[in-house]
Amino acid sequence: MEAIFSSITAYTSAINIGDVITTLLAALVFGLVIAVTYIKTQKNGLYSESLAVTLTILPIILAMIILFVGSNVARAFSLAGTLSIIRFRSAPGEPKDIGYIFFDIAAGLACGVGQYVYGAVFVAVVCIFMVVIHKTRFASSKTSAKKLKITIPEDLDYENAFEDIFKKYTTEYKLIKIKTTDLGSLFELAYNVSMKEDGTDKAFIDELRCRNGNLSIILSLADAPL
Repeated sequence: MEAIFSSITAYTSAINIGDVITTLLAALVFGLVIAVTYIKTQKNGLYSESLAVTLTILPIILAMIILFVGSNVARAFSLAGTLSIIRFRSAPGEPKDIGYIFFDIAAGLACGVGQYVYGAVFVAVVCIFMVVIHKTRFASSKTSAKKLKITIPEDLDYENAFEDIFKKYTTEYKLIKIKTTDLGSLFELAYNVSMKEDGTDKAFIDELRCRNGNLSIILSLADAPL
């Protein structure tokens, strides 16, 4: 372990302080630009604060690692062995969030190898591309997939009771589960529904309440448990 750190220390003493400052500043600017782009392109302004902070500091960390390692293969393997001691866990994010992480890594690598101009062009082009995609709502669906759970009395014909309401507010619906509850006096129906873009959830639920006797109704996101 001492040999590893002595090797790194010997190399860093030969690094020009001007190069270090330039690399840090460039990586910081790239990280800030990417983080701001991430924040501005999130739907309804909902973004992860921790991811935004990570996107800011990650290029700096990567740039300095590349700067310290240089072209020394032995040092690279030593550093990899040292860093492998670190273990971390995090909740899986959306594919777009993972894409921002790789975007950050590429920007940090560009700074680490001294390709500031190419890195700036790369960051600018990708950020503009992400903003354009967000503004034009590229590949966005016209419908919203959700889960619906309705509680109904046992004497209600659930097969046809809500058909007209579903046709009015959804583009597609499917009954996926039926369960009895309250000693068999009630039924719980679970649906997968695709809401129309011009429909409102409140109006949809209000009409369902008129049919099920104002019993419990749950409308949730498609990936949320019912």
